[in-house]
Amino acid sequence: MDKHIIFEDEQIRVIFLKGSSDELIFSFGDLITRAKGLSINAEKSLFKYHFNVIGIMPKQKSWFPESSMRAMLAQIQELIAPFKTRIGYGGSMGGYAVIKYSNLLDLKRVVALVPQYSINPADVEDPRYNMFYHPEINANMCIKAEDVAAEREYIVVYDPYCPEDRAHYLKLEQVLPKIQTLNLPFTGHDAIAVLASSELLRDFILHEFDAIYFYKKIRQVKKNSKFYYRKVIENLLPRHRDALGSILVNNDLQLDNQFFDSKLKQNLLRELLSNKQVSQQDLLKLGIQVNLPQENRSQLMDCFGHGLVFNVISQKIESYAASAIALNHKFLIPVFAKGSGLLQISLNDERYIVAMNDREVMKLFKEQEPLAVGMHPLIIKKYSDYYVLSYKHLNLSNNEYGGHNFIEDTPETTQFITQPEQP
Repeated sequence: MDKHIIFEDEQIRVIFLKGSSDELIFSFGDLITRAKGLSINAEKSLFKYHFNVIGIMPKQKSWFPESSMRAMLAQIQELIAPFKTRIGYGGSMGGYAVIKYSNLLDLKRVVALVPQYSINPADVEDPRYNMFYHPEINANMCIKAEDVAAEREYIVVYDPYCPEDRAHYLKLEQVLPKIQTLNLPFTGHDAIAVLASSELLRDFILHEFDAIYFYKKIRQVKKNSKFYYRKVIENLLPRHRDALGSILVNNDLQLDNQFFDSKLKQNLLRELLSNKQVSQQDLLKLGIQVNLPQENRSQLMDCFGHGLVFNVISQKIESYAASAIALNHKFLIPVFAKGSGLLQISLNDERYIVAMNDREVMKLFKEQEPLAVGMHPLIIKKYSDYYVLSYKHLNLSNNEYGGHNFIEDTPETTQFITQPEQP
């Protein structure tokens, strides 16, 4: 692979990747893919098709200041002069730059994924990126009419349901002579990850724009994209509960255990355990491995009539309706009490103590096993008409949706009663 640095200052590093194409591709990095050695944004895909590439990689979170871009152009003018067909590609911060400097670089086609119009809070209020705006290097950074031209082709891909990205798109719509838009619903700002495909990138660069053709290719890529399903699940779950079951049934996902963040994972588990019988295969598709059976015991009930359980998947104390517990008895272990003492559960005919630390991370310990540093057992306190579960001076409080947190007071939501054991 023949590549070397052709320009560098405090803000950007510019690398030339020699290929055999007639076209010259300007590939802009983003906030994540900043300058690192000789790496170029989308390098593997561009190299696969032997493109000549100039990779413009940001060294700072500074949105490609104009002073750096003009200094770069002055230095590389002789190198790029022979290339009459120049095409730009970038996402997010790189999507902004590829539009902003389309006239400066004389680009024939501009492909911008989820681009910004500006990060100046006076132009667009966007809490994700306004913090990176610095007047001394980003002055007059918004995309203006003199930055673009009608003879250039602008292709923008974004999620119209993402309010932050839509705010930028509406501004771009006012200044660009024409936008050829490809919508990517329910993916948020992750279009770059969702559409990672060498073949699709080649089409973005070379194929004549045809919305029907591009949507067909995008559907093919999305079908094999784990990132796409993560974003769809995250966005649809609150409104369409059946969507998760359909995705699990119809797709052969094999995610790792770090794929979903802890909050989304807990929401996923709650929907699964509340609405369907969860299989080991469902959990494996979501990157969750559990092999903890339970014994059938009576349990404490919260003030909403839900059974108190220890969820061995999320490692949390939660409440579920009796039907959900019956469907998922392997994973939802009833919490029961006969008097004051340590909170314990039974697994594989062994007793476990439920302990927690100040960050509310729960863990099970065998009765004779020493506690880890910082872990403290949860305590069951028996009163005349109810039980209270405590951690230090805090009491477990539940809500109508089955979630729990620890509070200092003892309202009705902290009072649990026993469910008579079934014969």
